[in-house]
Amino acid sequence: MIKKIIFALIALGLVLATAAFSAKRFVVQQWQLPRDAQVTQVTVNPGDTYYAVASRVFEQSFAGEWWLRAWFRFNPETAGVRSGTFAVDSSLSLEGLSDVLRNGTEIQLQVTLVEGETFQQFWQKLNGTEGIVASELTETEVAELLGSEREKLEGLLLPETYFFVTDTPAEEIVKRAYQALEQVLEAQWQARAEDLPINNAYEALILASIIEKETGAKHERPRIASVFVNRLNIGMRLQTDPTVIYGMGDRYNGRIRRADLREATAYNTYVIPALPPTPIAMASEDAIHAALNPEHSPYFYFVAKGGGEHYFSKTLNEHNRAVRKYILGK
Repeated sequence: MIKKIIFALIALGLVLATAAFSAKRFVVQQWQLPRDAQVTQVTVNPGDTYYAVASRVFEQSFAGEWWLRAWFRFNPETAGVRSGTFAVDSSLSLEGLSDVLRNGTEIQLQVTLVEGETFQQFWQKLNGTEGIVASELTETEVAELLGSEREKLEGLLLPETYFFVTDTPAEEIVKRAYQALEQVLEAQWQARAEDLPINNAYEALILASIIEKETGAKHERPRIASVFVNRLNIGMRLQTDPTVIYGMGDRYNGRIRRADLREATAYNTYVIPALPPTPIAMASEDAIHAALNPEHSPYFYFVAKGGGEHYFSKTLNEHNRAVRKYILGK
């Protein structure tokens, strides 16, 4: 009697094992049916269960939330998932998908600090970028967090594309941009030309930011720099519109009036006899290099002639003729 019971239990176990194997195989076969999605992203939040993940995968146009849940049920050792955003290819098997969710490399998102942008423009961009944890800190508070000796971070971040993973704090991106600028500026300062009317690396950043705003043409930057250096060498005002615009702040509406050019602000280089107190934008490495290695030229003036380029003049009379030709159309 006992032997019959034992044989019966063994037989039942074999039946159940066979059934489980068949069910598992069926699950895999069903999952591997063709699906519409090609490549997508799946975000796993901290504390998510594999059931929640299964629902999220299903929301991303993958057929078969039930099959994924069943896979986790039949393979409990694969049920552990970690937080992050992962790339998921629809050709993955159930085993491959679970491996991605447990051991895969997180997707690298990106945000770009564009040369010529201000700190506030970049800060707003960061705080509105998906995947970045927004910050309520002010510019001064961020500067203090970075250990900067300056309250303003204008010009102190390197324009570049920065890669990050989901849930990266905005301050972390700024820190990386700040450290990148420090490295570039130090290297450029050590390689600067001799006899420049620039006393320190920060003044080089100020000049570079003006050059950045004056031209987007890379090949023109050393010549633009030469105009400003020539003026600084003889104590001539820089008289550059981007500094006036920066000093006007939110009052700038697309026009500069004569009254604006006469207004005594700290940034109005039609009034002040030297560089403004801070950079007016984020300068590229090319602009920094141009500020510290200007072209040797006889020019003191330039005017936009269209196509993103400028006409350079040695004298005021020549400059006035160029203004009449390129600006007034006379």
